Order: sequence, then C-alpha cells, then structure tokens
Amino acid sequence: MPPPGYAMRAACAQDSGIIAGHRAAMFRDMGQLSAEEHDTLLSASTPWIAGLLAEGAYLGRLIEHDGAIVAGGGIWLRELGPVPGCLGVGKWAHLVNVYVEREHRRRGLARWLVKELLAWCETHRMDHVTLAASEEGRALYESLGFVPTADMKLTVQPARGFAGAHQNLTRPS
Repeated sequence: MPPPGYAMRAACAQDSGIIAGHRAAMFRDMGQLSAEEHDTLLSASTPWIAGLLAEGAYLGRLIEHDGAIVAGGGIWLRELGPVPGCLGVGKWAHLVNVYVEREHRRRGLARWLVKELLAWCETHRMDHVTLAASEEGRALYESLGFVPTADMKLTVQPARGFAGAHQNLTRPS
C-alpha cells in the first residue's frame, strides 16, 4: 500500500536524466563515487538508460510526491544462457537504480517500489531475479527473500586494461 501523498508511475525515455541522477546519487551515497565523478557518471548513464527504455530492455518505476520525483528503480532485462535449473534460454531481471531521496527515506517507499518490481517479475515469469545491494539496503532485500550469492568482481582499469589478472593470461599473436 502506498504511503499517503505518494504516487507511482512507469518511467519513459524522457525520464532517463532523472533515473541517471538517482543512479549517480546511489553510487555517491554508497561511497563508490566522488562528488567530482558524479557528473561524469550522470552524463554517461543518461543516454544508456534512454536507449534501454526505448528498446524495452529497462522497465522503470518512479514515485512522485507533490509533483516531484522522489524515488525510483528499475529492472534491466537480459537474456540468460542455459544454467542448472533453467536449461533453456532464460529471462533475467536485474533490479537496478533503486533510490529514494534522503528526505523521503524511512517511509516504506523502497519496499513499495521493490515489491512492485518483483510483482512485475512474477507476472512476466522471470527465471532469475538479481540485484547488487548496498549495506543500507541489504536488510530490506533480505526481508523480501533475496539471499547473498557467490558473485565475484574483477576490477578493470579503464585505458590500462585488467588489473593484476592480465599477468597470467597469454595474448594471441
């Protein structure tokens, strides 16, 4: 049930700048993005999100209060190759850009938003649903049934290639 005074709507391509702003703010709040890098990520994310929205590979939801967008999140839809438990080509929903403006937090907006996204996943029979949780969001996601997985990450240095791992790789001639 939505908190009083809030309304949710579908995102469209014209909202890509707002979604990109939430994305940059989310990474900044998690300590993964400096203030200087904020504008660069915002500029890079806006056309990417607009393209995904236009091609139907991103499903976004935005929450408004008094005419202003105060929260949002989305599903990045991808195809998943056969894996144990899903031997055909699967449908993969990765929840992304879940963000609530600081002055609107602790009102149930993130829970409402994620439950709406999960309902869409259920209706559309997604085979896999994943997300990357911040420390602040982990309790919410766990309360909705998400469990930690064994994913790992290799940090790639832009313009310099792979950090560390390349030393053990043989490059083709």
